[in-house]
Amino acid sequence: MGDINKVENEKFSSDAFECLFRRYIKDDPKRVVSFQEELLKSEIAREIYDLRNQAGLTRQALASLAGTAESVIEDIEEADYEGDFLLTAARIASALQRRVEVSFVEDQPKGSQRISI
Repeated sequence: MGDINKVENEKFSSDAFECLFRRYIKDDPKRVVSFQEELLKSEIAREIYDLRNQAGLTRQALASLAGTAESVIEDIEEADYEGDFLLTAARIASALQRRVEVSFVEDQPKGSQRISI
């Protein structure tokens, strides 16, 4: 994680986003790592949001099923959760009749076309 070359070769969704990345993040390895972490959080947030909506649940209803507070669901869906993420994600997944899978994959070689998250 944190390899600038991996992020540089990513296909960005807009020219503006690519410009911002290259201007403010590209040359700082710490910012690259932070950027990758935020991408991961936003992907998980989107997945939980989509699953909750597919299930026809409100945030409050999902929170009740997962044994947590509505504010936790809100923070996770807004990619702003700072607590014990893995445990909370597992409880949310269970409430949605899903499970969390974690895998450690080999790092991509330099020149890769994907962001390592």
